Amino acid sequence: MTLRPSISFAKFAVPKKGSVFVFAADGGGLDEAAKACDPAGALARAFPVADFSGKFASSAEVLAPEGTSVDRLVAIGAGKVSALDDNAWLKLGGAVAASLRKATEVAVILDLPDLQADGRQAASLAAGILLRSYAFDKYKTRKDKDDGQSDAKAAKPAKVTIHCADPAAAKKAFAGEEAVVDGVLLARDLVNEPANALGPVDFAERVKALEALGVEVEILAEKEMKKLGMGSLLGVAQGSPRGARLVVMRWSGGKAKDAPLAFIGKGVTFDTGGNSMKPASGMEDMKGDMGGAAAVTGLIHALAARKAKANVVGVIGLVENAVDGHAQRPGDIVTSMSGQTIEVLNTDAEGRLVLADALWYTNDRFKPKFMVNLATLTGAIMVALGQHYAGLFSNNDELASRLFGAGQASQERLWRMPLGPEYDKLIDSKNADMKNIGGRYGGAIIAAQFLQRFVKDTPWAHLDIAGTAMGAPSSEINQSWGSGFGVRLLDRLVRDHYEG
Repeated sequence: MTLRPSISFAKFAVPKKGSVFVFAADGGGLDEAAKACDPAGALARAFPVADFSGKFASSAEVLAPEGTSVDRLVAIGAGKVSALDDNAWLKLGGAVAASLRKATEVAVILDLPDLQADGRQAASLAAGILLRSYAFDKYKTRKDKDDGQSDAKAAKPAKVTIHCADPAAAKKAFAGEEAVVDGVLLARDLVNEPANALGPVDFAERVKALEALGVEVEILAEKEMKKLGMGSLLGVAQGSPRGARLVVMRWSGGKAKDAPLAFIGKGVTFDTGGNSMKPASGMEDMKGDMGGAAAVTGLIHALAARKAKANVVGVIGLVENAVDGHAQRPGDIVTSMSGQTIEVLNTDAEGRLVLADALWYTNDRFKPKFMVNLATLTGAIMVALGQHYAGLFSNNDELASRLFGAGQASQERLWRMPLGPEYDKLIDSKNADMKNIGGRYGGAIIAAQFLQRFVKDTPWAHLDIAGTAMGAPSSEINQSWGSGFGVRLLDRLVRDHYEG
């Protein structure tokens, strides 16, 4: 597995060994602390040769610099100091991680001309280092040519010390940041796992590990779901020998009388499309069709690990949409837990069927303050928004506004899409209360409109993360196919509006 760097914080001291990272402002300006690490001025002389001017996230390095005993000096461009916020420091941490190479002893000097440094900046920098360092390589067995040992066994994790003005404040701030990072990395792990290693039962068992953080975990099997009348969810699962599961996670960090915040995730651990079979090209990516469930699991981990002062429930519906003689057929009619009947015209529009019962169950049992569901639901949302924004649909303007703001703050960005009666009538069916698809156009809106029929008047938002949870463009803090999208966004929502 990926060797995770260890992070510590210290007062500034001139490093004596290893790799040393300093930051250069726009124009190549170095602070006195950076200059003290380079008494012979090797970096400054290298800047014009490397065409380095301090542009944000750029880098320049000098190996075995003159006048020091360190292995190398690396300058990371910070751009304009006045423009640096938490997200900028997160990205700069990613730039540091991208330049670590095989370094095992690393000093990062957090200082810049005119910078008012505090613990928050150091914590964000450290979080960026961890996020960028992630790689999913647990199944690789490459051998080192010299000693026959695997690469993972031969390598050592980097020991990173961040030199800053207030190490104690940085350590305190990083405790909360690290909890969120761990939630993101958990979500990435789940999305990246191959479907043969992570079916519905396997996923549910992984969630049990959250009990060590104080999370109450309850797992409903098919027998319990059938008794509850979850015909919509179970209809999706009936073509697979791998049983369906509904997992309930409860974190009780708020006042006993407070209604919980509810997050619901689609967890289709593999999606063949069922009898409405997907084309073979790209079907291997459907191991990631549980990105919503992964994000909810990662979020609950983050909230519990940082002891969030809120009552939160996470519910994930876990199924495999496979094909055998028992699989659901186009034209089948199922009865959801709500009592509403659904004509299944396309078995590849299955995520909404899973969420229909999960939403109704959550609302009926927990009476939450609001519900937010996440799902890799439609390719149509990527046609509309590409892969840099997730789709936001909501019946409540305040919730939608808060989610949008959390997306801007975390840089896991959302764009609000419409809902309305004109779209709702497109899923009326001649043979049942509704059908699971509409016409050719507005596919992401139709899917959201379908879900809205299962939330009553509870404030609700649907996040279509099909373009952002898996296979999204790489960034300064993520080089993984599974991005963990949604964890940082929703942690920010809870932190900013619903704690304490």
